[in-house]
Amino acid sequence: MIGASVDRKPASAGFLFLRALFARALALALAGLSALAFAQDYEREQRWANDILASLMVGDAVWLKQGNSHKFLSLYTEASGGTNAARGAAIIAHGRGWSPDFELYGSLRTKLAESGYATLSIQLPVLPGTAKLGDYKPTYPEARERFQLAADFLKAKDYRNIVIVSHSLGATMANQYLISTQDNTVKAWVFIGIINGLEEMFRIKIPVLDVFGSRDWEMARWGADERKAQIMKVQGSEQVVVPEAEHFFEGKEDALTRIIVTFLDRIFHEGNPGGAGR
Repeated sequence: MIGASVDRKPASAGFLFLRALFARALALALAGLSALAFAQDYEREQRWANDILASLMVGDAVWLKQGNSHKFLSLYTEASGGTNAARGAAIIAHGRGWSPDFELYGSLRTKLAESGYATLSIQLPVLPGTAKLGDYKPTYPEARERFQLAADFLKAKDYRNIVIVSHSLGATMANQYLISTQDNTVKAWVFIGIINGLEEMFRIKIPVLDVFGSRDWEMARWGADERKAQIMKVQGSEQVVVPEAEHFFEGKEDALTRIIVTFLDRIFHEGNPGGAGR
């Protein structure tokens, strides 16, 4: 009858429990499929490595070995004048899906070395080209391990003034490493065009340089005031906006290098560009 009310028997507790259990199982299954679809792409890493090694002109290839026995490529470049002339060393961390020698990262690893800071540009975890930023979260633990291996490598070479210079998603991964590590090898952090904001900055006690371009991606410019308020709580930290620079600093590599070197000289050598000690 139209308009008649219909009495419905309330669902039993057992039925509700089974429905909740099924929903949880489905969610876990979908999460598993997502993780499987975007598993670490070691083959893509190897292709990057093959391309780099075929044309490597500056620096030396170094293979660092993880706990799971996977070896990843890093490019070690001594400072101009040799190891003893170095004023410090930088771990270079690339953005999403790229390699240790791709464009900006190749420029930074060579220009910083020419400016007195040895560099170790590392291959971070990569996923297939279709992966989105959020798909990279499961790779953060492996990225943290790679940063630690890089720091250990430079420490074994007797570098004391060690900095992470990271870009884009590499900056986000560096953030994850620095808020979780108990190791104090890294003494400063430079992040360039960070794209997910800062997480738990209160855990980071080392000087920080926040750099981005005035024409950077919106997600890198967004929240800059808040980031500045966070980093300025650590003595020696600063934020620099590079005029007319875009996300990959095309044509602005020299300016970016000068900004980084000035920061490092101030932190490690009290502003003396010829300061001794590495």
